[in-house]
Amino acid sequence: MERQGLEKILQRFSEIENSLGKPEIVSDQKKYKQLAKEYSDLKPLADAARDYLRLVEEIHSAQEMLAETDDPEMREYLQEELESYRSQLEKLEEELKRLLLPQDPDDRKNAVVEIRAGTGGEEAALFARDLFKMYVRYAEDRGWKVSVTELHETELGGYKEVVFLVEGDGAYGRLKYESGVHRVQRIPVTESGGRIHTSTASVVVLPESEEVDDVDINPDELKIETFRAGGPGGQHVNMTDSAVRITHLPTGIVVTCQDERSQHKNRAKAMRILKARLLDMQKKQRERELGQLRRSYIGTGDRSEKIRTYNFPQNRVTDHRIGLTIYNLESVLEGNLDLVIAPLLQEEERRKLEELEKSEK
Repeated sequence: MERQGLEKILQRFSEIENSLGKPEIVSDQKKYKQLAKEYSDLKPLADAARDYLRLVEEIHSAQEMLAETDDPEMREYLQEELESYRSQLEKLEEELKRLLLPQDPDDRKNAVVEIRAGTGGEEAALFARDLFKMYVRYAEDRGWKVSVTELHETELGGYKEVVFLVEGDGAYGRLKYESGVHRVQRIPVTESGGRIHTSTASVVVLPESEEVDDVDINPDELKIETFRAGGPGGQHVNMTDSAVRITHLPTGIVVTCQDERSQHKNRAKAMRILKARLLDMQKKQRERELGQLRRSYIGTGDRSEKIRTYNFPQNRVTDHRIGLTIYNLESVLEGNLDLVIAPLLQEEERRKLEELEKSEK
């Protein structure tokens, strides 16, 4: 690690820390929010850089003392200290490499999650509901807030489609790996012969647009309708008389929100979902124009690809992107999703480190 680069990081961290206490910054909420976010993002790196530079100094001092003493006991003690310092330094180098990896700027954002039943009829809809419950439990365990904006149920209580917002720091960064086709293998409740069926549901995860400036929407290009929400309702949805449907005419994107009791709140939430979808569309268009489709997810990143299989007879969950198999299906469906997400994050980190090392050669 270059000392000069680490000192620059600490200098910038100190500048932000000082700026956050200035009255002119505190009074400018937009500027304060930007600096506070940069401070939060930079703090783990600054802490590691400070520890690294301290250890370098400790090693230097121990080496000088070792060169100046002939006392056997002192030399043995200093040798042990040097070994300990070098071991700590090696671990810190790995930590700094990890912290210096390029981050997706969307990772800290809220997530918009869309689940749709695929092949398998009623069983696919029931599986889509199971996935929704899995994500709700996972979000609740992490202290995130979940609000449903759109829900279409079947007669047996399955979900043809459900769209919901997950609000919490880092929600998109963890849930983005869920985008793709999920497959279930089990005996459906509608199957009298006891045969195992295979059904699917697709999941799309988008980062929520945090700032209005992220997406430019012309009000004249919106068709906004209000209506009375219908359907059987459910545990997570409060049906109201103030549902809102917004159609973005240029793209044909339709967003419905019926979760809130006030028409104003439903409209505001529907606009947030619309912006997330438009932002995702714009991002893909830019990538196509540049010819630089980045891998947003491990694997090809194609949202139509099969990413995971839930096999009930074998109590098995398999993530096909990294060849991960877990024989604890019930725990995963109960919301212990980090059993799968943590290895995916580790694999993505490993791939980035490889790319970084290649670029440095």
